[in-house]
Amino acid sequence: SSSRRELRNVVARRRWFSATKQSPRFTMNNYALRSARESESRQIKELIRAVGINPMGLDSKRFIVAVDAKDRVIGTGQLKPHGADLLELSSIAVAPAHRGEGIARAVIERLLKDGPRPLYLTCISTMGLMYEKFGFVRLEYANMPRYFQRLSKVANVMLNFTREGEYLLVMKLQ
Repeated sequence: SSSRRELRNVVARRRWFSATKQSPRFTMNNYALRSARESESRQIKELIRAVGINPMGLDSKRFIVAVDAKDRVIGTGQLKPHGADLLELSSIAVAPAHRGEGIARAVIERLLKDGPRPLYLTCISTMGLMYEKFGFVRLEYANMPRYFQRLSKVANVMLNFTREGEYLLVMKLQ
């Protein structure tokens, strides 16, 4: 029967992940979270580009990925350093076919679980409410670290031409 086949598939996937010591967390939506492998750099870059976010600073060693049952990367996130004392929650991306399955939330929660504080993030202004649910607060320009002040100036000039009415939001989690 199909339910027995599904159960065998779940057991086989768990055994495989257990053997690779990746400690996946399968969900009802049939994806697992784990540290990215160096061999997945290309998949990560392709997903980041496909969703239209910043493709700079993509080091697979810093990524958590969500993978489907066929071990394809369907979601990403990283903690990206900016110098010695700034860390940014970054590269949160989910394949369009898998949106609405809780993947972004799961990736963010995993990264926040052990992430140091303070932690910063940048996003388009329309995404601010999503990150507020995780405890991030919006920063006024004067309260931003110098790196994010410079970034927001440049990004907002570009956004004026590409996304009318939107701006770069810089947020912080204590």
